[in-house]
Amino acid sequence: MTPAQGDDASDDSDLSALLTESVDPRYADLDILSVAQLAELMNAADRTVPDAVHAALPQIVLAVEAILPRMIAGGRLVYVGAGTAGRLGILDASECPPTFNTRPEQVFAIIAGGSRAVQTAVEGAEDDPAQGAVAVDAAKVEPRDTVVGITASGRTPYVLGAVKRARELGALTVGLSCDAGSALSGAVERPIEVLVGPEVLSGSTRLKSGTAQKLVLNMISTIVMVRMGKTYGNLMVDVRPTNHKLRVRARRIVQQIASASGDDAAAALAASGNDIRVASLMLARHESAERAAERLRAAGGNLRTALEDGQCASWA
Repeated sequence: MTPAQGDDASDDSDLSALLTESVDPRYADLDILSVAQLAELMNAADRTVPDAVHAALPQIVLAVEAILPRMIAGGRLVYVGAGTAGRLGILDASECPPTFNTRPEQVFAIIAGGSRAVQTAVEGAEDDPAQGAVAVDAAKVEPRDTVVGITASGRTPYVLGAVKRARELGALTVGLSCDAGSALSGAVERPIEVLVGPEVLSGSTRLKSGTAQKLVLNMISTIVMVRMGKTYGNLMVDVRPTNHKLRVRARRIVQQIASASGDDAAAALAASGNDIRVASLMLARHESAERAAERLRAAGGNLRTALEDGQCASWA
């Protein structure tokens, strides 16, 4: 092991002590069960994951409440992981631009081993904490940013190196793991521990651990975006209609918000440059695209605020 790999959480200590690596005797006959029995068993195991996430809600809330003001101030949300955890970070980040119209650099992910590791395992990439720190420096992390380290075991050296460096740079650090009292939890300001227990396939953290991580990342990004005004109620009003399905959805959203006909909604979208919020304001307040856009800017991009301010004399 190289000196760079000699992190305090990456030694050769007994992995069996980790909750994510423990062996559950209930699954000892896995290889001789029928397909139906395997499906039933896995489904039963998966049903325990939401309860584990629920138990972690207080930690999740604290993390999101800390992330939000930084995002509002122009900070970025950066996920860091290796293997499955890194791919889950990429998945969540990549869905933010089409869902919430975020800039690509506003929410993004760093994976040990780089882009090649998305589809192919890069041997040893996760074992070097120094490379995690280098990746954070390359991303130009700053105090307004949030870096979320993701690792089921809570001990992946690459992730630990990344969050430690991010904290040195003044960024908010969050750690998402599936083990209690992990090295990751000790390294970050806002730990999130989702204790899903042993995997059906011992050590395969792409199963319950991966499901739990996906659920938590969904919460983090979605709640932040909702609180930033990216939705109106439960409607995705900042989505960009770039294909037929999204164009139909955009028209229906405008119809619902403004109580308008399909033709009027389509016309308003065309006039607004396919901006759902502006189109909704145009129809709800009977004004031009320019005036609606001005109203939206004055409301900080929040459609509900803009609609509620519609009765103000200053807009008469």
